[in-house]
Amino acid sequence: FNPLIVHVADTREAYKYAELGETAQILMNKYWPGPLTLIVPKKEGSPISELCTAGLDTIALRFPVHPVARDLLLKSGKPIAAPSANTSGKLSPTSPRHVAACLGDKVDMILAGGAAQAGLESTVIDLSAETPVVLRPGVITAEEISHTLGLDVGYISKTHDSKEKGPQSPGLLLKHYAPDIPIRLNAVDVKEGEALLGFGSLKFMGLQNGGSAKDLPEGKLKNLSEEGDLYEAASNLFSYLRELDKPENTAIAVMNIPDKGVGIAINDRLRRAEAAG
Repeated sequence: FNPLIVHVADTREAYKYAELGETAQILMNKYWPGPLTLIVPKKEGSPISELCTAGLDTIALRFPVHPVARDLLLKSGKPIAAPSANTSGKLSPTSPRHVAACLGDKVDMILAGGAAQAGLESTVIDLSAETPVVLRPGVITAEEISHTLGLDVGYISKTHDSKEKGPQSPGLLLKHYAPDIPIRLNAVDVKEGEALLGFGSLKFMGLQNGGSAKDLPEGKLKNLSEEGDLYEAASNLFSYLRELDKPENTAIAVMNIPDKGVGIAINDRLRRAEAAG
């Protein structure tokens, strides 16, 4: 089973549970609090349950930036291991309303703190091996991390096989982040019955049966970023997918997203969603 990310109230607390070398310290100083999760060696005698680490000798740590999450951690006086607040494999929630729609009466309380800023799950970087590698892309890119560390940091190979050790991070399942209706990536037109998730200009995007995609009704069209801004697109991704995920739509056609920078993270989520269809 997947390990959980252990959230801490500050940088100092992380030292109680993990062995943190120079590379980890540089990244914590640069990106914490923020959307970066570190996979690091678990400290011997760490009080964190093996249910959180999936029996691995590593631990996933994050210091969140959201004031409500930080206040909860401070008031609890304990680290909190937590997944996303949704049914496993389904679209990630980015607002309290999404959590309520997904979990309903399965939970006793929703601690509401507004919509998520980044819109994507945290970047996960593995620092347990000799060479750092990004396991789950996010809004903090491998390129940014490379610049910070002064060394080449890449993304995990798509052919990576984690069967021997098991997954080291959440979000690595091939089929994940999925709406209820299918997704069709790199669409160059919109088929009858489909909704469109656009990116940038819709000038040359047409309907297969004739007409312009920009004339689709609101329930069948959302544009991640009319200006082609990848950070805006990331922020809108799950919210817009959720809005188009309706039974009256046969599928969601998704325009091409540049596979660079934050676009790598967006495409990672979309490919996993497509695989689940």
